[in-house]
Amino acid sequence: MTDSTLPADPLASLASRDTQIQAARLAQEAFATAFRLSVESGAERRETALATLAGHLEQWILMSSADARPLRRALVLTGLDQWGLAYSQIFGAEALGGVSDLIGRLRNTISVEVEAACQAQLEAIRSDEASAYDFKFELRRELHLALWHSMIASEDRDEAFAIMKALGGMMRSLVREMPTLGWRLLADALALIQIRCLAHALAGTGLARETTTELFASLAADLPEEIRNAAMSLASESVLAWQQAQREVQH
Repeated sequence: MTDSTLPADPLASLASRDTQIQAARLAQEAFATAFRLSVESGAERRETALATLAGHLEQWILMSSADARPLRRALVLTGLDQWGLAYSQIFGAEALGGVSDLIGRLRNTISVEVEAACQAQLEAIRSDEASAYDFKFELRRELHLALWHSMIASEDRDEAFAIMKALGGMMRSLVREMPTLGWRLLADALALIQIRCLAHALAGTGLARETTTELFASLAADLPEEIRNAAMSLASESVLAWQQAQREVQH
């Protein structure tokens, strides 16, 4: 369950590691823009901006070979969907109108054949943990960090704990959805949170410290022992390696 070796990605021939990471970052940026448009802009400005944003994503999809395009579309849609699902738990679905609109633009304007090919790739991503692993890793890394930063930035106790519960739930569901590889993504998130705290003196006091401590404690209590130990051990190794690198730079 916690094997240290990574299986081969069956989709790597259609999307390299760099392409998968780029897809995750594009989805994150597109989500952030669409989410902001949902809450800050009038209908006319939002319509124009979303059309432009969808056009940029379509251009990126079309920059690949015909065989790879369905996968690129599936990666972007998966990313938008996961960001949307996470934020809807906190802000409500009504705050994600722009995101839903953007997803619709990427799905509703394509042919039946293109939709079928995209659907096949969506299923491939969902059904095999190793499929598009680098994309999943990057996507979850940035999503976990974004929610954690929102949590520690909140000055409202109820809101901060609501984000903490949503983030903890996402992390726990990750290891259920990816029983073989999910612990690696969890370990990465735990390590990065600790590194951010050390590097920037974050979450050292008050509500930010309380929610971060509670997040780690709840995960330690709720995760299966084997998963918990493997994730915590790998996270600790990553933090120690970062600290060692910092000491070498300083000397």
